[in-house]
Parts: sequence; C-alpha cells; structure tokens
Amino acid sequence: MSDETNHITRLEEMLAHQAKTIEELSDQLTEQWKIVEQMRTKLDRLTERFLSLEEQSLEAPGITRPPHY
Repeated sequence: MSDETNHITRLEEMLAHQAKTIEELSDQLTEQWKIVEQMRTKLDRLTERFLSLEEQSLEAPGITRPPHY
C-alpha cells in the first residue's frame, strides 16, 4: 500500500471512531435530558406543595396565652 492509501485508511478509521463517539454522546445527552425533565417536574410539584403548606401555616390561629396568665 502506498502512503496515500494508508493515510486515507487512517482518516476513514478516525472518522468512523468519531461518528461512533458522537452517536454515544448523543444517546447520553438524550438520557440526561430525560432525567433533567423528570427532576424539573418533581421540583415543580415540591414547590407547589411547599407553597400550599406555607399558606396553611399562615392561616393557622395565632398562639395565645392560656387563661391563667
């Protein structure tokens, strides 16, 4: 094989490796995005729950002294 053929073969191998790496990274990014969306949904639910509990605590009657004071 000539040097030019070897060079082209190495470039093709490098390109195939890079294409595989890009595909793997894309798959990982997709999985991470799903996790981020799930966490965002949970955070929204927790925020709503916290605000609801906070409203309930504000509506609670104030602490008064017992009659014997």
